[in-house]
Amino acid sequence: MKMKIIFLSLGFFLMANIGFAQKSKAPRSIIRQVAIKKYHNKEELENMQKGLLLGLYMERIESLVKTLPYIAFATKPGVTMSSLGIPVDSDNTKALDNQFEATDEYLEITNKFQNKILPYSDTNDLISAILFYEEIMKSLHEYSEFH
Repeated sequence: MKMKIIFLSLGFFLMANIGFAQKSKAPRSIIRQVAIKKYHNKEELENMQKGLLLGLYMERIESLVKTLPYIAFATKPGVTMSSLGIPVDSDNTKALDNQFEATDEYLEITNKFQNKILPYSDTNDLISAILFYEEIMKSLHEYSEFH
């Protein structure tokens, strides 16, 4: 009987702690990281199969979509609203959440479209587009040096 009381007391104690614990949210980065494993040259891309090229193309678009709208703030992940001096209040947090949701929805729709239509693209045009996107991404690193 004594053990039941101890276990019940412990159970209520744990439930109370879980119920009253404040959820602390770590500051979120304005730019969400998209890992680009490697930049390629034309010769490397010409030796790849089209399916792999399609994946690289879509990966680069995702990276640019998640970065370009924010270059006035930063070009690399890790910058938060508070580090920019933007008040971290419910309106600004909600605006950032809405932006992330809209970006994710756009990327989802774009990926569906690209999965359906992009395989019809010319391989050479696909290679040119990948190289172009990679040059933009490289220039973003140079852009950050102008600050």
